[in-house]
Amino acid sequence: MKMTTPAASRALVALLIVAVAVADDGSTLLEIKKSFRNVGNVLYDWAGDDYCSWRGVVCDNVTFAVAALNFSGLNLQGEISPAVGSLKSLVSIDLKSNGLSGQIPDEIGDCSSLRILDLSFNNLDGDIPFSMSKLKHLENLILKNNKLIGAIPSTLSQLPNLKILDLAQNALTGEIPRLIYWNEVLQYLGLRGNRLEGSLSPDMCQLTGLWYFDVKNNSLTGVIPDTIGNCTSFQVLSLQSNNFTGPIPSVIGLMQALAVLYMQGNQLSGRIPPELGNMSTLHYLELNDNQLTGPIPPELGKLTGLFDLNLANNHLEGPIPDNLSSCVNLNSFNAYGNKLNGTIPQSLRKLESMTYLNLSSNYLSGPIPIELSRINNLDTLDLSCNMITGPIPSAIGSLEHLLRLNLSKNGLVGFIPVEFGNLRSVMEIDLSSNHLGGLIPQELGMLQNLMLLKLENNNITGDVSSLMNCFSLNTLNVSYNNLAGVVPTDNNFSRFSPDSFLGNPGLCGYWLGSLCRSSSHQEKPPISKAAILGIAVGGLVILLMILVAVCWPHSPPVFKDESISKPVSVHPKLVILNMNMALHVYEDIMRMTENLSEKYIIGYGASSTVYKCVLKNCKPVAIKKLYSHYPQSLKEFETELETVGSIKHRNLVSLQGYSLSPIGNLLFYDYMENGSLWDVLHGDHQHETYHILSKTASNTVMETVDPDIGDTCKDLGEVKKVFQLALLCTKRQPSDRPTMHEVVRVLDCLVNPDPPAKPSHPTALPQPSVVPSYINEYVSLRGTSVLSCANSSSTSDAELFLKFGEAISQDTE
Repeated sequence: MKMTTPAASRALVALLIVAVAVADDGSTLLEIKKSFRNVGNVLYDWAGDDYCSWRGVVCDNVTFAVAALNFSGLNLQGEISPAVGSLKSLVSIDLKSNGLSGQIPDEIGDCSSLRILDLSFNNLDGDIPFSMSKLKHLENLILKNNKLIGAIPSTLSQLPNLKILDLAQNALTGEIPRLIYWNEVLQYLGLRGNRLEGSLSPDMCQLTGLWYFDVKNNSLTGVIPDTIGNCTSFQVLSLQSNNFTGPIPSVIGLMQALAVLYMQGNQLSGRIPPELGNMSTLHYLELNDNQLTGPIPPELGKLTGLFDLNLANNHLEGPIPDNLSSCVNLNSFNAYGNKLNGTIPQSLRKLESMTYLNLSSNYLSGPIPIELSRINNLDTLDLSCNMITGPIPSAIGSLEHLLRLNLSKNGLVGFIPVEFGNLRSVMEIDLSSNHLGGLIPQELGMLQNLMLLKLENNNITGDVSSLMNCFSLNTLNVSYNNLAGVVPTDNNFSRFSPDSFLGNPGLCGYWLGSLCRSSSHQEKPPISKAAILGIAVGGLVILLMILVAVCWPHSPPVFKDESISKPVSVHPKLVILNMNMALHVYEDIMRMTENLSEKYIIGYGASSTVYKCVLKNCKPVAIKKLYSHYPQSLKEFETELETVGSIKHRNLVSLQGYSLSPIGNLLFYDYMENGSLWDVLHGDHQHETYHILSKTASNTVMETVDPDIGDTCKDLGEVKKVFQLALLCTKRQPSDRPTMHEVVRVLDCLVNPDPPAKPSHPTALPQPSVVPSYINEYVSLRGTSVLSCANSSSTSDAELFLKFGEAISQDTE
């Protein structure tokens, strides 16, 4: 049958249209390629006329028009070309997981057939184009993990088929458009990780088809609306890390389909609604880091499908409900940082699926239930910072999957169970700050995965040799026990600092800087007769020398302070000059600073080291440890310190107390946060000091100082000299600065120009053997010593101070 002429004509026109469209799509794709970078090894096959076979291009089987572009994960760089709007038959664009930048082109709104647009995980910036409202067939709009800014366009509510809207992890601002809540088709709304403000709209439950609602990590405020109970289609509700306030509405228990409820990290208050126990499909409940009060509702025990329960960092009180053990699928229970009291329920043994149990920082008391050892899958058990007493159950050693065990800061007694040697997977054990005694079990040396062991502040005895075979151990603290013996120097012990062994007087060895005495059980060699005779003769000679020294006539004794040569033997004491340090003794200070450990050092000086110590009242003090152990006169030193301690001035830190100890004299001052004069001169502010000095480079002294100084100081020549002397003290190198002795002599010359006839001190001050370089420059200008006060009225400025180019101008006009 032959085709009629009109029919043939229509077919020919259709073929021509298809041919033109095919040709246009091919050239459009090449135009899009030009805007990409890093395409050499990716789009290498984009050549020839058969663009439907090019990588990432999908064509319609009938029209051969481009229907989809899939370039995900190709590490493409560059921008999205506006030419993409010319592909009218595009149904899907997938450019996720590349390195694309720039803005989303407005022309993308011309892709009238588009149903899926995924540009996630790129570096796109700018606003979301309003032209997207023209994409009437769009179902999935995924722009998450970019750098998009601005508000969420309210015109997105005009997309009648939109099911997935994911704008998470951008920098979007403003409020959530209220019209979006009226999209009955929307199923997924992901807005987490932006900067959205405002509150949740009471209209949010108009999203009758929505199952996923995520607005975490924004700046949303206000209360959770009571209408939230009508959101019966929600399966995931994530409101965490915002600024929501007020109580948790009890109507939330009507959300029967909810499987995930995240409300942590807000400012929610009031009690946990018992109605939460009605949410039979709930698997994840996280209410931690709020201000919730009251008891843990026993109704939570009805949540038999609950997998994760996190109530940490609230103000919950009362006992842990026994019927929580009905949550047989519970994998993680965290109640850290509350005010829970009572004992740990024995019924927790029924939670055989639990791997994480954290009840730390509460007021729990009583013994550790032996029943906890039946939770065979536990990998973390943290009961620290409670008031738990009694011994550690040896059955804890049967938890073969345990990775972390923390029982610190309780009142545990007894011994470390030898059964801990069976914890072959354990990585961290913390038993510090209890009342444990006995030896460190040899079985602990079998724990090859152990990385942290803290036993400090107990009453443990014996030695530490049992830990030599813990080759993975990199953190050890056994300080303040009753350990004795040699600290090994090989194997893993080479990693530990001496601070790990403080407060054990019986320990010795290379790491502690103390030699170990030989064993008393070693056989002593017999003393020969010749040795006995030598000892007798030597003793006789010494006795004769003493007699001669006593009987020989002496010249008149020269008076000197006996404390210079006489060794001072005093028990370390702490003298309190301020009530802030009341109730403290020397031993307290040593314990708080771990015998002045290096980690407490906050500064060094020419004559001292400064440490920071936090007292029992939580107030910090600065401890200055003087390098010289004792002053020339101990009594004079104490009297002077008591005088200094009575001085109060707003510009001086007050002396809190002092201590005279064998490790050095200690001065206790107020702790100041702003550093020292050295920090200002040579630290982060050095550029400011340089700016001040360089500013004066072209000025005379009087152009630099305050002009009003002439109203109070009549002798401006003295002011100029003092000013120049002060600038010398800011020199960066210590060798270029005058010593305090030289500063005192210069100032004394300015105040007392006429030297006294006789020196007031019995011994003349020594002249320096080497004149500093900054004075040597000008010594040729004058024959007399620059440190002499004679004729000081005519002393040249050049003899005492630097040139203007180094410190300040010599022009004193």
